[in-house]
Amino acid sequence: MNNLKKIGLTALGTTLIASSAFAADMSVTGGASISFDQTSDKVGGSSIYMGDSINFTASGEMDSGVTVAVAYEIDGGALDDHSITFGMVNGGTLRFGGSGDGTSLSSMDDVMPNAYEESWDIVAGTPTIINGDSGNNSFKYTSESMGGTVATLAYVHDANYMDFGLTMTPEAVDGLTVGYARGDTETRGVAAQVESTESTLYATYAIGSVTVGYQMSELDSPTAGASLESKGMGISYAVTDNFSFAYNTHKLEKENDAEDQKAAGFSASYTQGSMTLGGAKNKVENMNNGTSDVSGYEMTLSFAF
Repeated sequence: MNNLKKIGLTALGTTLIASSAFAADMSVTGGASISFDQTSDKVGGSSIYMGDSINFTASGEMDSGVTVAVAYEIDGGALDDHSITFGMVNGGTLRFGGSGDGTSLSSMDDVMPNAYEESWDIVAGTPTIINGDSGNNSFKYTSESMGGTVATLAYVHDANYMDFGLTMTPEAVDGLTVGYARGDTETRGVAAQVESTESTLYATYAIGSVTVGYQMSELDSPTAGASLESKGMGISYAVTDNFSFAYNTHKLEKENDAEDQKAAGFSASYTQGSMTLGGAKNKVENMNNGTSDVSGYEMTLSFAF
């Protein structure tokens, strides 16, 4: 999102942890965009629509040195994502997500290089992916970079879920990024408690105009037929500073299922000044390890102000 309007003001902050009033900066951000898409569940038709979200953010610093930032998104005329972030004096941030926030694993569900969206996105229905858990009323701590390594720890209260993640960009290997995340979920049933573990490991490497990536994920469940494994790959190429394209694949195997869910797609993006035109065309075979194949494409024209 890009700034549409920024208002500098001095606000009397709500008393937080016995803090006195502090100066705050508020900004309003949004974007002008028009999208056109078509997925295989729209028989003989397609959709065209414009972006309908606007974001409000405010931030300030308390007498103790702790910074506080709050964010609200109004999407489609209704309050959507909202969160509050504390910048710690000794480094790192702690964010409370009231709605729509992510966790360590959900932010790494598919980080393969692309020019628009993941290969399993923009199709009819919801393909199966390994992405941990996320939801309302969550906490996420993010550390400062320590020699190129950033650690995260997240907890979702409503889902009884916790995970952690590490992202490393070694200074000795220019262009390399490695990430790992692992999460545990406890589901209390009528007869017994079920514990499942999800994890992902990825690496991307950029050399010149080319970026390549490989990712492996798994869900280990004690329930028969519920365990999953997936592999994703991606390659992107920046033809110029303004134009890039990418190709991505994703395959998911389910325990005791004969059919593997397979996704593949092309994406591209072109930027000229304040205008960006991007899009992707994807196909998913054996959706949710079944027998149906779905496909779709999307293009978005957006403007920054």
